Amino acid sequence: MLRVPAWLSGRHAGLRAGLLLALLLVLASVGRPAQAQEAPLVAEDPAVEARMMGIARELRCLVCQNETIAESHADLAVDLREQIREQLKAGQSPQQIRNYMVARYGEFVLYRPPFSMKTLLLWLGPFVLLLLGFGVLWRIVRRRPESQDAEPALDPRARQRARELLGVSEDHPPS
Repeated sequence: MLRVPAWLSGRHAGLRAGLLLALLLVLASVGRPAQAQEAPLVAEDPAVEARMMGIARELRCLVCQNETIAESHADLAVDLREQIREQLKAGQSPQQIRNYMVARYGEFVLYRPPFSMKTLLLWLGPFVLLLLGFGVLWRIVRRRPESQDAEPALDPRARQRARELLGVSEDHPPS
């Protein structure tokens, strides 16, 4: 049978066991090497690096899709940044590099795509949906009755029948 040590039993047993567990977790994490990602390569020339980051801020990460290539740590983003560096060193202009990326990956790679017939829905879609929402709301409000608290009017025959059931005459209205 398993015996609990004397120092773990008693009045503050739960606190001691929790502290022991916390100490074991700290010791286990200290002994392990850090699991960090490799830092992105930096160009030898800071001017090239600055130009590369400027271009990378305009291009979408195709893996993350919610970040620019400059912000992303995905392997593809690291490779694309390296491609941009190489093209800058080869003398390509930022526009030529953007054109290359669009030719290779489509307009989706642009973080802010230009206004064109292909991207018309992308740019105008939210406003169209907003207008449709306001139109539906306006129709709902317009069709709603003035006051939902008002009692429906009774025709004279229904009013007479109600008076008979309640035992009230026309001369003496209910109080």
